[in-house]
Parts: sequence; C-alpha cells; structure tokens
Amino acid sequence: MKINIKKLALAGMMTALGVALSAFSIPVGASKCFPIQHLLNVLAGVFLGPSYALGFSFCTALIRNLIGTGSLLAFPGSMVGAFCCGMIYKYTKKIPLALIGEVVGTGVIGGMLCYPVAKFLLGNGEAALFTYVLPFLISTIGGSLIAAVLLGVLYKSKVIYRLQQ
Repeated sequence: MKINIKKLALAGMMTALGVALSAFSIPVGASKCFPIQHLLNVLAGVFLGPSYALGFSFCTALIRNLIGTGSLLAFPGSMVGAFCCGMIYKYTKKIPLALIGEVVGTGVIGGMLCYPVAKFLLGNGEAALFTYVLPFLISTIGGSLIAAVLLGVLYKSKVIYRLQQ
C-alpha cells in the first residue's frame, strides 16, 4: 500500500479530534455511546477510504483506552463501522449508502462482535449476542445523521471536491 501523506495527516487530525472529544459520551445501557466517533467514522470513510478509516478508528480506540476514556468495546464497534462505510463509499460513491454502511457496520455487526469481547475479556457473563446492538445503533444513527448534515453542507459549498483529491 502506498502511503498518502495528506490522508495520513488528516487521519492523525481526526484521531486527535476523536480523542479530544472523547469526554462527550452518553451512557446507554452497559455501553457508552460516542456519536462523535461515528461522525468521524463517516468522514474518514468518505475522505480517506477504508484502510485509513480503519487505521484511524483503531488509533482513536487505542488512545481512548490508554487514557481511560474508552472501553474495549470501542474496537469492534468503531473499526467495523468505519471500514464498512469506507468500502461502500469507495465502490458506490454514494453518501447515503456509506451512512448505511456505518450504521450496519457499527450498530449490527460491531454490536454483535462485542459479545465475545464482553464475555471473555471484560468478564460480563450476562451479556447476550444482541446486548450491544441497540445502544450502538442509537449512537451510530446520531453520529451518522450529524455527518449527513455536515457532508451535505460540504457538497453544496463545493469544498468536498477539493478534500477528496
């Protein structure tokens, strides 16, 4: 893979923004909902592509865990959503489908992948396969709606075309 310095710099700035805003979370059930992460996942998927979006979400989750503002559930949740969003946008170039990719990737697939993390790594024996799907869906839908508004404004102002080059 060829390294793109512009994309790497943007991924680093998005990681810093995600970590800096990690104090803003909404507790829903057993998890913390973090709509800013999902907003950034969509922006990374659209502007950076699937591999950089995956790397950005991993770095954000890792740093948030190291400083104590995240949980291990951030890894499967945010990484799958960012990757799905990036892959769908890469092949379709349609933002509504990318938003759906983020919601399904984080809310459904990532939520179900949290089950083994919660059961075996966090010791939550009461967790069921779909325990985290609803809280993750709430969070990712909120963040994706904010991203949709922001991307709509960027498209109307023609800024998005310069950012994607």
